[in-house]
Amino acid sequence: MTPNTTAASARPRRPRPDQSRARQAPRFPAGALDARVPPLRVRIGSPTSLLSVIPGLLGFDPGHSIVVIGTDPRTAQVRVTLRYDVPDPHRPRVATALASHAIGLLTAQGITSAVAVGYGPDAAVAPVAAALRECAAKAEIAMTELLRAENGRYWSYVCVDPACCPPEGTPFDIADHPAARALRAAGGHVLADRTALAATVAAVGGPTGAAMRRATKDSLAQVARCVTRLDEAGTHVSMARLTAALGQVAVRDAIQRYRAGGTVSAEHAAWLTIALAQVRVRDDAWARMVPKHQGAHLRLWTELTRLARPGYVAAPAALRYCRR
Repeated sequence: MTPNTTAASARPRRPRPDQSRARQAPRFPAGALDARVPPLRVRIGSPTSLLSVIPGLLGFDPGHSIVVIGTDPRTAQVRVTLRYDVPDPHRPRVATALASHAIGLLTAQGITSAVAVGYGPDAAVAPVAAALRECAAKAEIAMTELLRAENGRYWSYVCVDPACCPPEGTPFDIADHPAARALRAAGGHVLADRTALAATVAAVGGPTGAAMRRATKDSLAQVARCVTRLDEAGTHVSMARLTAALGQVAVRDAIQRYRAGGTVSAEHAAWLTIALAQVRVRDDAWARMVPKHQGAHLRLWTELTRLARPGYVAAPAALRYCRR
């Protein structure tokens, strides 16, 4: 599953397939669009415009995917984007589980309206579409559109008007669509597939990875020793509190270094990944991100995401994609 959020509108309208106005679209880092830039607004006003913005929302060509998009009940802006592999049509329980999981996440976010697109043959997509409609109805979520896209054509599981959605499908071309052009003009670049996107944040291995493992272990041991010494001296401080206090200083220093074009040592990086696990440190880091230095911030959180050892990846990865 690939979750993401943005503030674009996602209510396809008919019958004006190429309608395009201003609504916000995100930009993700490292070859995809990054949400931390002055907002570009792209209106999703038709099935074609919906299909045009999905690669940008994901940061890669959707390929063989099920994409579910939940919109904010007040603003109709995209709030949650979920992506799944298209399940094997011979395993109907997987389709049901996928739909149940997606609708459960939308419900938890207070979503009351959603759209979905399945990329692939009808035999594989239709069971998921049916399961999504059933689960959404039970959760009182309106599925305003359910599309299937394959070989440059789309079909709707919602629209039954053959004049609007003919049985042979409706041809579409997203390359020159205004929404896609707007995303490209904003600096967005869609990668070939999910594997290519994953490679941009893949964990660093080799000698650097080994050094990070040692540095992470050493940093944890140092904090534990400090807590013990303070306790022996009569000052009782929890490991979490000490980590948060020292971590805020380390984050501030790292941000300043990256804004100046520098980097940090393995020891500093390891300490940062540990400290960012504390909500106070994460919040402080988020508060320091400003659009003027988005490139430096992106470089910092991307490198920390790749350097972080198992158990410490989530925090820098979240900062890498968070909006400010």
